Amino acid sequence: MPRHAFLLAAVLTGLASPLAAQRVPAVPSPAPAAAPGTTNRILAVVNGDPITQGEVNSRSRLFAMNAGGSVSPEAIQRLQPQVLRLAIEERLRIQEIQRRRIPVSDNDIAEAIGDIERRNGMPPGMLRAQLRASNIQPRVLYDQIRAQIGWGRLLRQALGPLGEISQREIDDAIANRRARAGQTEYQVGEIFIPVDDPTTERDVGRFVEDVIGQLRRGSPFAVVATQFSQSQTAVQGGDLGWVTAAQLDPEVAAVVERMPPGAISNPIRVAGGFVIVTTRGKRDGGRDQLSTVLSMRQLFLPFDRPLDPQAPTDQQRAMLERAQRLSGSLRGCDQMDAQPRTGDRPADPGPVRLESLNPPPLRNMMATLPIGRASQPVIAPDGILLLMVCSREQQNLNEFTPDAARQQILRDRVEVLARQLQRELRRRAVIETRG
Repeated sequence: MPRHAFLLAAVLTGLASPLAAQRVPAVPSPAPAAAPGTTNRILAVVNGDPITQGEVNSRSRLFAMNAGGSVSPEAIQRLQPQVLRLAIEERLRIQEIQRRRIPVSDNDIAEAIGDIERRNGMPPGMLRAQLRASNIQPRVLYDQIRAQIGWGRLLRQALGPLGEISQREIDDAIANRRARAGQTEYQVGEIFIPVDDPTTERDVGRFVEDVIGQLRRGSPFAVVATQFSQSQTAVQGGDLGWVTAAQLDPEVAAVVERMPPGAISNPIRVAGGFVIVTTRGKRDGGRDQLSTVLSMRQLFLPFDRPLDPQAPTDQQRAMLERAQRLSGSLRGCDQMDAQPRTGDRPADPGPVRLESLNPPPLRNMMATLPIGRASQPVIAPDGILLLMVCSREQQNLNEFTPDAARQQILRDRVEVLARQLQRELRRRAVIETRG
């Protein structure tokens, strides 16, 4: 195989990364073993259902693993009182799900776990192995998934007639959106931490400060929101989408209007708790924002070791030969989907904006690649990537469609209902916490 093919790696380094899936972070070193008997110590009893020190430890380690292991043991220790509080809230939800007989089967959990593994290019069973290697009880993740699935189903059931959005309501929402044309819109992420008991406000405030510190040290906002936010946006990593200042709490709007993109706010006290926000972008609302959106497929062939362009291994030469054969023979996205997965990137990276692809050589290649034809092999230090464009569509990213209006109205109603129901569950509950 000609050696010059591998010298392209020096030019194409990093081309594969814009389409790479978010990987499950490397497994952190197992935490030191706890003293005998401490993991079974009961920290709280929720309507007769105990929560142990071991569960709280596992939840803390799960957060550290999701954050890439960047959370120090000291920070994890400080987070534990709030982790316990979140475990209590989750237990209340699970109990209500069971009381109302909302079905969440083991198969639902297994499908969710399988989806996580597929999106991260992991073989079946690897996620469970990673959890155990990090001293994380798999039940902790399973309970989180069960609570998310069941709580969503419960809220849809509890909405009743409010879950039906009329055409007039949709038309009114679209008209209101048009009336705001020209107003500045912000792409906002949020983390909402409630204060249910005024006597705990100082402790909750300290926890919020710790969370902000982790975010500013690089913990992914979406991961932290998923773990700790009590807003319904937590399922989407805290993403509020594009909103105007008028759509936000006044206290939050006053901060968002002054924030540069990427910044993390200080704690914002609002009715019911604290909010942490980040802004990802700013635009003039109502104006057309045309973009070329690609539907794509990708196939990654990993190397057995980092590539040295001057001395490729036999395995790396074999991967290049295979990639070149596939590049010449694959026709259509169905054929790409049928290829066995050997790397850690999903076959379908989801909709991709052409304008967002970097570096420019990759963007230029995807702009001109014929539909349904595989690209030439893209060589990177860790492997070879083949790309295929299934479709190119011009879309107005600012278009507020009837479906988008319906989803926005529904999200607002679900958020109000969720907060009301959670407060009611806590008010009725018998909760004993133990030092």
